[in-house]
This record gives sequence, C-alpha cells and structure tokens, in this order.
Amino acid sequence: MSEKKVHTSQIVQIAPTLHAGDRVLLSGIIFTARDAAHKRIFSLLDNGKSLPFPLAGSCIYYAGPTPTPQGMAIGSCGPTTSSRMDIFVPRLMDLGMTCMIGKGQRSQPVVDAIQRNGGVYLCAVGGAGALAAKSVRSLEVIAFEDLGCESVKRLEIEDFPLLVAIDCHGGNLFER
Repeated sequence: MSEKKVHTSQIVQIAPTLHAGDRVLLSGIIFTARDAAHKRIFSLLDNGKSLPFPLAGSCIYYAGPTPTPQGMAIGSCGPTTSSRMDIFVPRLMDLGMTCMIGKGQRSQPVVDAIQRNGGVYLCAVGGAGALAAKSVRSLEVIAFEDLGCESVKRLEIEDFPLLVAIDCHGGNLFER
C-alpha cells in the first residue's frame, strides 16, 4: 500500500494505477451529488439535455455539505452512504465518470462498471465531515439550487485524504 498525490485532471490516467488499500491525497475539481441530484441528472440524460458538469473524467463526491460558516469555504462535508447511488453508477461510468467518493460497500453492477471503465471508488472517513471541509478551497452551487444541501456543487479541493476501496483490477477492500 502506498500514498499518492493525485490531481483530478489526471484521474483517467491515474485510476488504473491505483490499488485497493492505497491512500490518496486528492486535489482538483470534484462535484457533489446525492440521491435527489442523481435523479435529476438522469432526467436530463433521458431528455437529451446538457448536464451541469462534464461526465468525462469526472469525480463525484456523495456528500451534502452543511451551510457554510462565515470565513470558511464550506460547512461540514462528510460522505454519505454510496450504495444509495448504485442504481445510477453503471450508466454514468459508461458515459465517462471515472471516480466516486463516498463510504460503504458497492453492489456488483458498480464493481463491474468500475472494472469495465478503468475507474476507482475512493472512501472518505465517515463522521469526519469537519476534517473533510479543511481540504475544500472553494465551493460553487452549479445546479439544482432548490435541493439545498443536495444541490450539485463544484468543489476545489486540496490534499483530501481518501482510501482506494475498489480498484479497476478487481481489488475490493470490502471483500478482504
């Protein structure tokens, strides 16, 4: 197991080099999206409309940050349970999404999509939303503002500590 500094602009190239158990310090641009946002993203896809962010090489963080306190870039932003998004993942990965960040196990169709598309699933520490917030440099709501904490946000992060939970080679920490 190793620790790697990874930039999201290189995630497509880097994901195949990552292995379950590797520690990652992730920097760059990620997008938050939870259940309600995923449903709306699928509605846009189903209706041939543009998405609020490009899927190609994207990294989605399953989080719903709390309101931003004065003087900070973001409120607490810990991961939510990833399995609730499993129904959406295979299609999103087949359309270009490369990386997901969350917590907990994933279904076999998600594992298959990660392997098929050379992607990666990274886990953040649950219950440590205040710690995760320290890695966020900026936040911008880019879609579905009416969803409040579940709106899609564009985050710029620096050295966000994560663990590779499922890699594209069949490595899966949840099966060890």
